[in-house]
Amino acid sequence: MIRLVVGIALAMTAPFAQADTAVADEQTIIRKGTRPAVSGPADRFTGNVRVEPLFAADREIPASAAYVTFEPGARSAWHVHPAGQRLVVVAGVGLTQQWGKAVQEIHPGDVVVCPAGVKHWHGAAPDSPMTHLAVGGGSEGKPVQWMEAVTDDQYHAR
Repeated sequence: MIRLVVGIALAMTAPFAQADTAVADEQTIIRKGTRPAVSGPADRFTGNVRVEPLFAADREIPASAAYVTFEPGARSAWHVHPAGQRLVVVAGVGLTQQWGKAVQEIHPGDVVVCPAGVKHWHGAAPDSPMTHLAVGGGSEGKPVQWMEAVTDDQYHAR
């Protein structure tokens, strides 16, 4: 099994995904729980992060998706997505930051549009968990370029 990563995701999601094997002319249902959740690896996340892959990129739709849950204070490392990413906050309170810009608070229903090539991070607020749906694609087979960890000073700079 390919190691699933977020992200972040997928982040984030494409690094976690395996190819779907749906029959081209039939509807397929991927049942909840049939793709095991994994912990976000320490070299890409600070704190406890859980990634639940939903679907993998395929020939019809070159994007994958996952639910990513960050415990309070948990966050991704700085990273870029060559093909961009969309995050939909579904629960809790989160934080996100684009390189060189202010930290932004995000809430359920907010959609974060991460353009291709923009360095950023995202995660939970210090006192709240946060779950987002991450949808992203890849460019030349690479869905994300991971960079340095977000420092505590960067995380708390609001």
